[in-house]
Amino acid sequence: MREKNMLNILRDSSYTVVLSGTGLMAESGYPLLRDGAESYEIEEQYGYSFEEIFSSTFYSARKDLFFRFYKEILLKAVETPPGDGFYALKALQDHGLLNSIITRRIAGLEDRAGCRNVINMKGTVYQNVCPSCGKHYPVEYMKSAKGVPLCEDCLVAIRPQVCLFGEMIDNGVMTKAAEEVAKAEVLIVLGASLTSPLCSQMIQYYTGSNLILVSEREHYSDERADIIVRGRCDDFLKRLVSELEK
Repeated sequence: MREKNMLNILRDSSYTVVLSGTGLMAESGYPLLRDGAESYEIEEQYGYSFEEIFSSTFYSARKDLFFRFYKEILLKAVETPPGDGFYALKALQDHGLLNSIITRRIAGLEDRAGCRNVINMKGTVYQNVCPSCGKHYPVEYMKSAKGVPLCEDCLVAIRPQVCLFGEMIDNGVMTKAAEEVAKAEVLIVLGASLTSPLCSQMIQYYTGSNLILVSEREHYSDERADIIVRGRCDDFLKRLVSELEK
């Protein structure tokens, strides 16, 4: 059985890292704001594309529209809980089969499912900080604020601790993620093509023995994977957990 073979690979691995892409997120019912049909609706509703609004330029110059979008679209989207695939990742970690998880998504799904050693390369919407005094604010405060969320002490606009379009990913975060991938004997790519931004940034550091790709869609870059699992990521992960628990 494929699941048994896969589990043997994971059991024999000295270090296993997961690259968590948009596919697993979409399976949880999350909209793909940049690439999905929702992108057209955003442009029609706000007059700008997702990339334009969720940018450092917009945050600096158009805070009113930036935060309207942030609260109405992004913070509304994260009300959706993590799907079964994320809880299956946690279960595999609990069995000692996964060492770390790397993602560029900002919804904090892995963390919210209880996964450990998660590297959120672009931050998450759950981290919001006053740029003046450094005071942290929970996502609930951001949601409930009228207009631009302001620091209670400084009356300065609070800054979501996410990497906006036009900004570079923090050097320290990039280094940590690269070090994790460099340690990996097995690298599992979930719901992303091997040419996606996540994989393009990380796979260059991988020198292990088994690159496993799990994806519903075929892509010309699939041939770079050692093992290809065609189908939903959450179904694959749940099958592994089910096999483990027999």
